[in-house]
Amino acid sequence: MRHDGGVTIAIGAPAPDFELPSQFGEPVRLSSFRGDRAVALVFFPLAFSRTCAEELRELQENRALFTEAGVEVLGVSVDSKHTLRAWADAEGYEMPLLSDFWPHGGVARSYGAFRPDTGVASRTTVLLCEEGVVRSVFSSSPVEARPFAAYREALAALRLARRP
Repeated sequence: MRHDGGVTIAIGAPAPDFELPSQFGEPVRLSSFRGDRAVALVFFPLAFSRTCAEELRELQENRALFTEAGVEVLGVSVDSKHTLRAWADAEGYEMPLLSDFWPHGGVARSYGAFRPDTGVASRTTVLLCEEGVVRSVFSSSPVEARPFAAYREALAALRLARRP
């Protein structure tokens, strides 16, 4: 559910491809996962903020759940790669954190996960299957962490969709 009046990308839509630098400055192209792994795009407002830190810490602590499901978790924010590197180092995050710094929020906009009123990404998760199709979308308000149960539900639905 969206809390900022925006419209998120539709379930069943092909995911727009993009390439963004990771916290290490390495280019990460979404289409490179196609045919290999599902992807959870975890848009978040800003590094070094309390709610974002809590959310990413919970994802880090539950990495095995995503690995077992064949899902790559990619954090995405409008922060610079330098800010994301410092934050990942300080918090011990192992997942790639992608910088949607320039053009400012361009990828978040393409997924309907940008808040023009504040200039940051909304707190939105988009789960893509291995074919690059949107399978699940969920959001929370800027001040509320996404419930981890929503990730569990999305992963369960992805597993069901994979069954022949």
